[in-house]
Amino acid sequence: MLEILIAATLKAGKEIMSVHAAGPHVTYKNDCSPVTEADQRAEDVILEALAHHFPDIPVIAEEAAANGIVPNAGDEFFLVDPLDGTKEFISGKQDFTVNIALVRNGAPVMGVVYAPALKVLWTGDGDIACKVQISDEFEQTDVRKVRCRAKPTIPIAVISRSHCTPKTEAFVAERGLIDSISIGSSLKFCLLAEGAADVYPRFSRTMMWDTAAGDAVLRAAGGITLDMSGAPLRYELDDSDSDGLANPDFIAWGAAP
Repeated sequence: MLEILIAATLKAGKEIMSVHAAGPHVTYKNDCSPVTEADQRAEDVILEALAHHFPDIPVIAEEAAANGIVPNAGDEFFLVDPLDGTKEFISGKQDFTVNIALVRNGAPVMGVVYAPALKVLWTGDGDIACKVQISDEFEQTDVRKVRCRAKPTIPIAVISRSHCTPKTEAFVAERGLIDSISIGSSLKFCLLAEGAADVYPRFSRTMMWDTAAGDAVLRAAGGITLDMSGAPLRYELDDSDSDGLANPDFIAWGAAP
């Protein structure tokens, strides 16, 4: 299954970089968030691959959900964010990603995060996380396992470039986190997974498809994402709530807090 997800993300990344080279046309959704043709083209590629290989597993994808298409999902389903970090993509930055995650019984058990502009891909499957270099021809050239590092004396925080809040700044200040990295998209989870940072506090809105793939990579690397009660973040659909695909606030850790 993992290789199929990797192939789908690489194909989606190729579509995204084609739009990136030509220059995206930007429109806005009902929630005022930006969207480009790259988002839809990447999602179409991924949905086609998943439908072909795994027709019995429901898929919840960002652009389809924005159009009111959310299938009934049981204990196992895919979460897809075809272009995470659309603001970064539009502004010409490189920290945007393609995300596919498999959720089982509320936990992200497999994930692929691909940063096409950076030519790097991360995977998480069980307790194995890998960082993969990608060639100009969108092929895998080097694979190495990654693990979270042990908690250092002074941890490094990674924070959202576009969604930093006063609560996030207070968290960083209260814990004396002198060093921090500001970056977009699900790359924040990947930095924790490969030991480049230690904690990612998120106290602003995210959706399940924003986080599941990166969270799967982090957990496979030995880290954990906790909600504000200290329990592992769950990916469970709440049909009673129109906002049932949103995450609560959370803190992702590369080592036990």
